[in-house]
Amino acid sequence: MPLLQVVVALIVVGILLWLVNRFIPMAGSIKSILNAVVVIAVVVWLLNIFGLMQSLTNIHVGKP
Repeated sequence: MPLLQVVVALIVVGILLWLVNRFIPMAGSIKSILNAVVVIAVVVWLLNIFGLMQSLTNIHVGKP
């Protein structure tokens, strides 16, 4: 995926999140959870795009 598309996607996600936070009335705790979920999803998406997610799948926790 070209870098320009990644930047445009990040801008679109940011604007959509701002619109939801600004114009949809909801409790502050729900807004915080929504923001955290979106940020985590974007970070995982970026890790996957840049190929860092595959190296994380080799990590094993606990007994193999």
